Amino acid sequence: MHQRNIVETVLEQALFKSRWLLAPFYLGMVASLLMLLAAFVAELIHGFPAAMNLSAVDPEHVILVVLGLIDLSLAGNLVVIVIFSGYENFVSKINTDNAEDRPGWMGTLDFSGLKMKLIGSIVAISAISLLRAFMSLTEAGTILDAPRLRWMLLLHLTFVVSGLLFAAMDWIGNRAEKPQQH
Repeated sequence: MHQRNIVETVLEQALFKSRWLLAPFYLGMVASLLMLLAAFVAELIHGFPAAMNLSAVDPEHVILVVLGLIDLSLAGNLVVIVIFSGYENFVSKINTDNAEDRPGWMGTLDFSGLKMKLIGSIVAISAISLLRAFMSLTEAGTILDAPRLRWMLLLHLTFVVSGLLFAAMDWIGNRAEKPQQH
């Protein structure tokens, strides 16, 4: 029987405890939520007066503002998913004492699920940004920036294809892990 030496034990304990070095990253993500909230409030304050001017309300402008708010909301949701799932998967379980408002996915989202939610959110954010860019073309005096739109579309398609490839890899990986039944 192999006797564990002190060096091996200390090294393994240090490696195991090093996961706590990730905690400041998640606290930084909380700060990024505050930045997204500030941007959301600024966008709301900026867009609200135009929507309240009933004699000259521009529906396209209101839709663009709403799409911007949705975009920021999706980004905030994404940050929360990364904070909770990352912390629980890599640092420690979050003890919420079975709070009734605990999100249902908390504690059940593994790295693969986190990756799929992440790419799904990125695709949604990209789609909204692309829609905003196309809708802004209806505004008077807007100059068509075709290269920018092409790059946005190419980037969005890249995100979509990446998401499909991630899903295919997960599907293949899950099938390979399951024992074959005859």
